[in-house]
Amino acid sequence: MTVTTRPTLPLTIRPTLTRVVLLAIGLLTWAILTLIAVLLPAGGAVSWGLGDRLAVSGSGLLVCAMLALLSRPRVTADEAGVTVVNLTTVRRLSWPEIVRVTLRPGDAWVTLDLADGTVLPVMAIQPGVSRERSLADARTLRDLVDRLGAAPEAT
Repeated sequence: MTVTTRPTLPLTIRPTLTRVVLLAIGLLTWAILTLIAVLLPAGGAVSWGLGDRLAVSGSGLLVCAMLALLSRPRVTADEAGVTVVNLTTVRRLSWPEIVRVTLRPGDAWVTLDLADGTVLPVMAIQPGVSRERSLADARTLRDLVDRLGAAPEAT
């Protein structure tokens, strides 16, 4: 007999390992390109000016910003509903708006079937990173939807 505990709210789900790796790589890239920019020769046959150095360092900063954007996805659940943060969008949903939480084999991430007939991806739960953790997170979100007021299914 398995005893399941109800998650305490508020609850935030995010791919922590992915976030740490992406941010570390971004900061490391920026630091290395900034170091290269500082060490570029100032005189001689090929002279690197301040603008060139800033462009090299800025390229590292751009890579860091893109990786920070990729590390942004999360889903936060509280008593009133769910906030889904994907790469460039944030969407707040009340519990009755969510009909079903779906994670099928081969899916890149969890999707939420909504009462208005649309589907919302939840990029924070990605089975490609950690299958067991993703399944547990999907079950947790599904249990919360069932407990806190899933909309009735259309027949």
